[in-house]
Amino acid sequence: MKASVLILVAGLVFFSSACGSGNSSTSITQTGGPSKWTWTGGADVVNQNGAYGTEGTAASGNAPGSREQSISWIDSSANFWLFGGDGYDSEGTNGFLNDLWKYNSGQWTWVGGSNIANQTGIYGTQGVAAPGNMPGARNSEVRWLDSSGNLWLFGGGGYDSSGTLGALNDLWEYSSDQWAWMGGSSFANQSGTYGTLGQAAPNNIPGGRFHSVCWIDKSGNFWLFGGNIQLNTGELFLNDLWMYNGGEWTWMGGSSSVNQTGIYGTQGSAAAGNIPGSREQAFAWTDPSGNFWLFGGNGYDSAGTYGFLNDLWEYSTTAGEWTWVGGSNVVNQSATYGTQGTPASGNNPGARNGGTSWVDASGNFWLFGGYFHDQATGVVDHFNDLWEYSSGQWTWVSGSNSPGQAGTYGTLGAPGSSTVPGARQYSVDWVDSSGNFWVFGGYGLDSTGTLGYLNDLWRYEP
Repeated sequence: MKASVLILVAGLVFFSSACGSGNSSTSITQTGGPSKWTWTGGADVVNQNGAYGTEGTAASGNAPGSREQSISWIDSSANFWLFGGDGYDSEGTNGFLNDLWKYNSGQWTWVGGSNIANQTGIYGTQGVAAPGNMPGARNSEVRWLDSSGNLWLFGGGGYDSSGTLGALNDLWEYSSDQWAWMGGSSFANQSGTYGTLGQAAPNNIPGGRFHSVCWIDKSGNFWLFGGNIQLNTGELFLNDLWMYNGGEWTWMGGSSSVNQTGIYGTQGSAAAGNIPGSREQAFAWTDPSGNFWLFGGNGYDSAGTYGFLNDLWEYSTTAGEWTWVGGSNVVNQSATYGTQGTPASGNNPGARNGGTSWVDASGNFWLFGGYFHDQATGVVDHFNDLWEYSSGQWTWVSGSNSPGQAGTYGTLGAPGSSTVPGARQYSVDWVDSSGNFWVFGGYGLDSTGTLGYLNDLWRYEP
């Protein structure tokens, strides 16, 4: 189960999706030897078309197009997988994607889906896998890996069976190179069916959403929290908590209504009434004890104010209670970086969403980059700072404590003294068998400081 947990948290962008106001204006460069970052593939400039080659055939010239808000996972043979997102297809069209890629031995293989953006979903018969089935083009979905190594995908923002673009609540399984539509609707913008709190039922289903987060518990159950509906009336955020087991959904906590204020309680104390406020694009991971953790995103604080968050929460799967562990219960907080490489109780990443994250072999949580937008001041920031959370303390490990940094790529395949990815949001990631972290693409700054969609591939050796 430990391997499944590592794979799960590595792809939440959830993915995956920073605090500009009050940050130091000083950029700090890692010194004292080669950087632990290595640029291993893709382009060092933004907005690249996909180079698909021949479907099913690996080639050194193949590369997914620049994109953000994809999903990623690792199979039992240590291959990296990538699906969909928002980016560039083979013709240079920017749109939603449903292409499926595999990366192994330094080469990409286009495995399935279309090389053209904005494809309609092909659902087939519910519960039946078929070669012609394919989820519609989408981004910001969530995914799990079951005990057999099969991929499960839920929701996202994308195209349904009729070609309508909206918030999806379809559930898919990918197994033996075929997709099966397993539940939810084949039509976008569906409301949730909550049923009775704590009771599974065949008709229960989370409503259409994207930018949620997810976990797997020790029993192999899938869990889902929050997200964005984004109807025509504006962005609407959720804080409902769901569990999926044995083909049925259970509404486990939070509200069935949108835009809920966070109930923080006393910091460090679990309570039945505690619940994170409605939000999207948070970070999530599972600790070695099987408890769930949640950090940041954008949504609602303790006063019901909307903004970007840096609150840290723990959910006990045995007690069914949330604990506000750290960070602020007020939105739009600046980071406290401290001294690079030194953990301290006062350190804390700034409010952000849309970064990427990993869990290492010791169960420590790592956070990279992200995005911040202060609507009151108009400040928009992208970050390339790398943080580690261990033994209740944050450490600023790498990258800059100032936003808006261009990438320092160096020589392809060779670590340099200052190589580091540019500031970005909505990347995807993997953890390989050696414990190295990998980051692909996202939306951010290239080697020239130009903002756009990326398809660069990086390795970090912790």
